Amino acid sequence: MHRLGRQTESPAFWALAGAGALALLCGQSALAQAPAPTLEQRVVALKTSLATSQANLRQYEWIETTVVSLNGEEKSRKQQRCYYGADGVLQKVLLDASSPAATKPGLRGRIIANKKAELTAYMQSAVGLVKAYVPPDPLKIQAVKDAGNASIDVVDPGKAVRINFKNYQLPGDNLGVQIDMTTNRITNLGVASYLDSPQDIVTLAVKMGTLNDGTSYASDITLTAQAKNLTVAVQNTGYHKSN
Repeated sequence: MHRLGRQTESPAFWALAGAGALALLCGQSALAQAPAPTLEQRVVALKTSLATSQANLRQYEWIETTVVSLNGEEKSRKQQRCYYGADGVLQKVLLDASSPAATKPGLRGRIIANKKAELTAYMQSAVGLVKAYVPPDPLKIQAVKDAGNASIDVVDPGKAVRINFKNYQLPGDNLGVQIDMTTNRITNLGVASYLDSPQDIVTLAVKMGTLNDGTSYASDITLTAQAKNLTVAVQNTGYHKSN
């Protein structure tokens, strides 16, 4: 008479099952413990990404809109067509610009004109500072790393990291490059710098965009000069291949 119920598996069955479970656990453990890219590897990938995007951008033209605000009030607005010439130099053609206010006569007018000239010179220095950081220079990035002034901060575990480059352009400054770990693309830049002295603090917040071919570009740049209550906002739009 047959006994009802589950039959007892043979020792061979349990041996095979145990081996399979062990292999599965080992595989999961290996995946879980896969080493994260080193600082050196991340810097190499960043330099490659920057160089590739800068080469690709030479095929494009776009519109750059620059707005300067003082104490929260817009003082000037300028639009320029941007493209790279045959010599590889970035060209900018003025499309539209707001007209400066008429100068008042007399002593008061001269005082206002002098202040305006001083502010204009400061603004030009600020715009020049933007160019020193955007886009980041692969050679400077490597130099900072070689000097031991590069480090990584985890922004969002498994999703985003920020590579910091201290003393990138000026002593005591910092360029932070945030990277999406899933796509290895730059999402934004953050800069802490200064103009005339370390007390003349200037910050840069840069949002990065991506074109259809994967090329990265600075879509929105905001420079804030706290000492002057000055803000310079630059927006790059309308990218298309040059004819």
